[in-house]
Amino acid sequence: MALRVVRLGSPRAPGEGLRIGTVRRPPRGVPKEQYAALDYYDEWLPELAPSAELMGWIHAEQKANGEADAKAWQSFSKRYRSEMARPEALRLLKLLAGLSRQTELSVGCYCENEARCHRSLLRDLLRDNGAAMAP
Repeated sequence: MALRVVRLGSPRAPGEGLRIGTVRRPPRGVPKEQYAALDYYDEWLPELAPSAELMGWIHAEQKANGEADAKAWQSFSKRYRSEMARPEALRLLKLLAGLSRQTELSVGCYCENEARCHRSLLRDLLRDNGAAMAP
């Protein structure tokens, strides 16, 4: 049993299990009934996405600079980790970590570059909370 971190909309891996979207918004232009069939997600958990304010800030940084620089990414990381330290987010992280030891599941986001996506931070947060992580 393990938890995978994936890019939403990418083909599912064998044994991936339930796919959970940790994004603020559902995919644009896709009917709700098609989310799972098009490999976006089976269930939506926006509470583990960065806040709308934080996403607005990082998008403004990217627009101004073409890409968020290392300093902006460090600030984003620190702010996202702070959001995920709140009791309601921490309970969800612990729940997913516990479930990962019982069943196959995955969490993800749409971003192409995982290194500059909250899902890279989410991977660490889940691991820090005892999740069984897939290689």
